[in-house]
Amino acid sequence: MTQATPFAPQDRLDGKVAVIAGGTGAIGHASARRLAARGARCVLLHNGDPAAAARVAELPGAGHAEVAASITDSPALKAAADRVRADFGTCHILVNSAGYTKPVPAADLDALTDELIDDILKVNFRGVFSTIRAFAPLLKESGDGLIVTLSSIAAFTGVGSNLAYVAAKASVDVVGEALARVLAPQVRVLSVSPGVVDSTFVPGRGADFNAKTAATTPLGRIGTTDDIAAAVEACATSLRFATGTRIVVDGGRHL
Repeated sequence: MTQATPFAPQDRLDGKVAVIAGGTGAIGHASARRLAARGARCVLLHNGDPAAAARVAELPGAGHAEVAASITDSPALKAAADRVRADFGTCHILVNSAGYTKPVPAADLDALTDELIDDILKVNFRGVFSTIRAFAPLLKESGDGLIVTLSSIAAFTGVGSNLAYVAAKASVDVVGEALARVLAPQVRVLSVSPGVVDSTFVPGRGADFNAKTAATTPLGRIGTTDDIAAAVEACATSLRFATGTRIVVDGGRHL
């Protein structure tokens, strides 16, 4: 009998369990919808969103759930991982889509206060790492785990909502490379790096900002949440012989 090729592409995710941190947010929920459509059971990890149950009900398929835990609360994350183990037995996919930012011009050094730097790094770096740390045992036990972290082209262009956000995203990319080495072959680790996305993630960015950005983007528009979710889906299905790298989905914005 010919042995199946390890990490070969697959069309379906039947039997897989996916935990999506920030799963009730725009990109997180779009990612959950795509993974669920492929057959995965999805757990939406959220920070007390009262609409979480309704967001779960919107997913295709069955067997989905929601769990409340802040990504900056390590004991709560450990409890969330224990609940996933108790209810689902395993976790194959972890999507880190929870995040936070605030626009501060790069030249305005005084406006980027110590407190804001700490808040940005706490959520966008420490929170991501803490989530990975909590779910790593389940992912490793699955034998075919995947971590996808929503990063940003800000990580390598140096242009973003603020310089602390740039630093946080660069950090998760580099740490992702390190984790890809130490968790292999049981767990693959990838970053998905959007440019500007049509969502409310960055406060104060509206139609005028989006139109100006689209006009200077090679593919002529800004991203949609489904563009980014499609990349997350690809990491779990088509791009299975990939780890320790970033997938840039920005319409050429970084060029």
